[in-house]
Amino acid sequence: MLHYPHFNPIALQIGPLAIHWYGLMYLLGFAMAYLLGRRRIVTGHTTFLTVRDLEDLIFYSVLGVVLGGRLGYVLFYQPGYYLAHPTEIFHVWDGGMSFHGGLLGVILVMLWLARKKQVTLFTLSDFVAPLIPLGLAAGRLGNFINGELWGRPTTLPWGMIFPNAGDIPRHPSQLYELGLEGLTLFAIMWIFSSKPRPVGQISGLFLIGYGTFRFLVEFTREPDSFLGLLALGLSMGQWLSLPMIAIGAIIFVVSAKRSSR
Repeated sequence: MLHYPHFNPIALQIGPLAIHWYGLMYLLGFAMAYLLGRRRIVTGHTTFLTVRDLEDLIFYSVLGVVLGGRLGYVLFYQPGYYLAHPTEIFHVWDGGMSFHGGLLGVILVMLWLARKKQVTLFTLSDFVAPLIPLGLAAGRLGNFINGELWGRPTTLPWGMIFPNAGDIPRHPSQLYELGLEGLTLFAIMWIFSSKPRPVGQISGLFLIGYGTFRFLVEFTREPDSFLGLLALGLSMGQWLSLPMIAIGAIIFVVSAKRSSR
C-alpha cells in the first residue's frame, strides 16, 4: 500500500497570484506539441505548414482545449450544478476538464486552419494527432498532483491512499492514463506516422487508440460521485469513448480502401 505524496497544488505564490501545477501541466503539454510539430516541419515531414502556421495552430488550440474542455465537462458531467453556480464555470484551476470537449474545440480550430491552407481536415489532423499524447500525459500528471480522479478500491500492492478518498487503497488511475493515453499512445502514433500513410489513417488510429485506452482505464477509475455508473454498468467516460473508437475504425478502414484503388 502506498500513500499519496501530498503535493501542494500551487507551484508558485506571488501575493494574491497563485500559479497552479495543473495549469503548468497544460502549458507543458502545448510546449511539447509545439516542439514536436516544429521538428516535423523543419525536417520536411509536411510541406503545407510553416512554423508560423504551427504557432497559430497552438495558440488557437489553447483556446479550443480550455474552452471546449471546460464546457464539455460542464455539459457532459455536471450541467445542473453549474447552472446553479454559473461563476464556477470559470474555475478551471480547480480541475474539471473533459478531453472529449477539448477534442471538439481542437477540431474546430483545425477546420479553420485547413480551410485557410486549402487542405482537407484529415490532412491536417494526421499531422496534429501524433503531437497530442504527450500533452495528455502532462494533463494526467496534473490530475495526480491535484489528488483528483483517483481509482476504485484495490488490494494490489501499488494501491494508494488518496486524500479525500477515505482510508481505502485505490488504483492510481491517473498514472495508468498517463502511461497508456500518454506515453504508450505517443509511441504508437510516432512510429506509425513516421512512414507515409493514407490520408486519415493516422487520425483514425489516434481515435481508436485513445478511445480504447480510456475505455479500459475507466474500469479502474472511480466513477464520478454525481453520476455513478450509467447504462450497462459503464461510466460516462466509457460512453463518450465508444463513438471515438467506432468513428476512428471507420476512418481507418475507409482511408485504406481509398488508397488501394
